[in-house]
Amino acid sequence: MERDKAGGRGVLYVASGADYVDLAVQSARSLRAVEPEIAVDLVTDLSEEVPDGVFDEIRVTPQMHEREKLRAMPETRFDRTLYVDSDTLFLAPLGDLFDILDRFECALTHDVRRDWALIRRGRDHQTPYAFPQHNSGVFLYRRSENMLAFLHDWAQRFFADDAIERDQIILKDMLWESDLRYYVLPPEFNLRRVTLLDAWEPLDAVPTILHSHRFQDHMRGRGERIATLEALLKAERVALVEEWAQERSGELPEAAQRWVGLRKGDGKAN
Repeated sequence: MERDKAGGRGVLYVASGADYVDLAVQSARSLRAVEPEIAVDLVTDLSEEVPDGVFDEIRVTPQMHEREKLRAMPETRFDRTLYVDSDTLFLAPLGDLFDILDRFECALTHDVRRDWALIRRGRDHQTPYAFPQHNSGVFLYRRSENMLAFLHDWAQRFFADDAIERDQIILKDMLWESDLRYYVLPPEFNLRRVTLLDAWEPLDAVPTILHSHRFQDHMRGRGERIATLEALLKAERVALVEEWAQERSGELPEAAQRWVGLRKGDGKAN
């Protein structure tokens, strides 16, 4: 099977350490199942941990930073790149996703938990609630002069400030300041809340990329490995019930308190 060996379109992973390399392999195999001809690259510090046939090119980078992706993304060999975190699974072909880059420099989704100060945080700018952080774990971009300059600036700003731990804080500021033409993807391309599947009607969406920290639970001593949509949905349903149970201890955010009654089935908001 002939894959794109130079330029063109491809998917990029950046994974440091055996556990994250293992997750990247799991994700890439799910990608291969739905997109067998797409080129897939990996940047890692442990190439010996990677089985044959999963990635087309592997670039070894010793002593990787936890946010090494910021350095790796502008070094892509592809004209159009889909960067994905290792804690992802692909459910459906990407279709015409890359064609978004005909009109935009990059595309990504809003983050979840938008009523949390952490997700609204910027370093240099206080933006409206309607401009939250964007999740950088699924990031579609083209290799243009403007985009590469943006990526280099993102890395430079992040690594220059030791007080900032989350790259999305700097990204939020930069998107607010910039004239970069970017697009906000619908959630099915970075599905962080898999319980949306319980709410969506059949024609609402085509779930394409799952992205969940619960794929890391086994690495953190939080039970057995979650590696399938079915297992993830089961865990997320339990977690959702627990989140709303905070009402009993008065820990729900103010906005959520106003409509928790609708979830209890009494038909009215508080």
